[in-house]
Amino acid sequence: MSTIIPFHGTRYNATVVGDVKQVVAPPYDIIDAAGQKALHDRHPQNIIRLELGLDQPGDGPAHNRYTRAASTLRDWLTSGALKRDAQPTLYYHTIEYLPPYAPAGSPTKTLKGFLATVKLEALDSGHIYPHENTRSAAKTDRLNLLEACKTNFSPIWSLYSDPQNTVLGLLETAVKGKPADIDFRDDVGFRQQLWAVTDSTVVTQAVDALRSKPLFIADGHHRYETALNYQKLRRQQAGAPAGQQPYDGVLMLLTSLEDPGLTVLPTHRVTTTALPSYDRVQALLGATFDLKEFPFTAATQAATRATFIEAMRTNGRTLPVFGLALKGDSRYITLTLKAAHRPNAQASPRTKLDVSLLQQLVVTALCPTQQEQEAILYTKDDHEALDWVAKGTGTGALLLNATKVSEVQAVATAGERMPHKSTYFFPKPLTGLVINVMEG
Repeated sequence: MSTIIPFHGTRYNATVVGDVKQVVAPPYDIIDAAGQKALHDRHPQNIIRLELGLDQPGDGPAHNRYTRAASTLRDWLTSGALKRDAQPTLYYHTIEYLPPYAPAGSPTKTLKGFLATVKLEALDSGHIYPHENTRSAAKTDRLNLLEACKTNFSPIWSLYSDPQNTVLGLLETAVKGKPADIDFRDDVGFRQQLWAVTDSTVVTQAVDALRSKPLFIADGHHRYETALNYQKLRRQQAGAPAGQQPYDGVLMLLTSLEDPGLTVLPTHRVTTTALPSYDRVQALLGATFDLKEFPFTAATQAATRATFIEAMRTNGRTLPVFGLALKGDSRYITLTLKAAHRPNAQASPRTKLDVSLLQQLVVTALCPTQQEQEAILYTKDDHEALDWVAKGTGTGALLLNATKVSEVQAVATAGERMPHKSTYFFPKPLTGLVINVMEG
């Protein structure tokens, strides 16, 4: 079902660029303008210059950040700053990290996976499943970059089921006792390690083990759909050539669904438009939810907040429970969905999701217009959401519990898509460890 393709990855040459830590970057879609500028300034060969170049005065159709990225890529390949591996390779990759908001003294976790190219399949093929809807603006930007550079700079992150850990076990055994090709702590202290696996027997076994397994896209829906659009364009240009072409595959990080190092974070909603008073909120939501108040004073706010978040987390393990805070109101509120309004066992996987219930039953009640909903801000941090409301950046915080990996799998397998901003898989792979240059 899934065709994994070992590839000649292109990597930074440390003898030319120096410390690899200085030339990699976080995923482009989590970098703000200040971060973009900082990465540009950090190193003349930082991957940001390719992945997310700066606009310049006088840019137009012939000269822009996409054409500059293409020219820069050619220069780095020529100078040897980037070097293509000689053998078809799978790249075993681990990230040792501390989960966000983990209590002090918590143990680290290690995400394990490998980088490869994967044959593109239509999203309704039953081989590769999306789980989130996409937005067109992001796809246009990525297509412009892909057309100019003919390169995947950042991996799409996909998951597969492997309870026995067969695939990663093969790769782990192959690299055991060998020093990593790349080994550093990134800007947030996570240890990034990467090994190139070229043993043809191991590579073949890993590819074969994955052949019967569908893939579930965890992160990178826009880039996957962009790769499909690019493939279509190239096929039209080339007159439908026979055989596998470089643009028929796309760069992916592949991780087991069962990997204990995988973390899914919630994506909280913070409203920025006017909300009803608490009395009115009670009237709007009281028939559907049991509301429990956690009142606080300035002196008790921190302790009350901790109790409130813990109640939402604990009760949310078995029931749909949301958190609410309103600007200017000295209480936190949990919203527990009443039994009569909970989806039945026959409901679709999408319908049962906390994020779907929040959207249908809470967001639409408090923010009934499209304009109000488009003004919502998002954060994965409980405290940031509540602080935005306390400081007046937002008018209300809507907290929810993280979507489970099994729920993502169920929604995707059913052919459904989650609402926008449903999941935040963590930790996100860096850009620049390995890139896939499809054509020179």
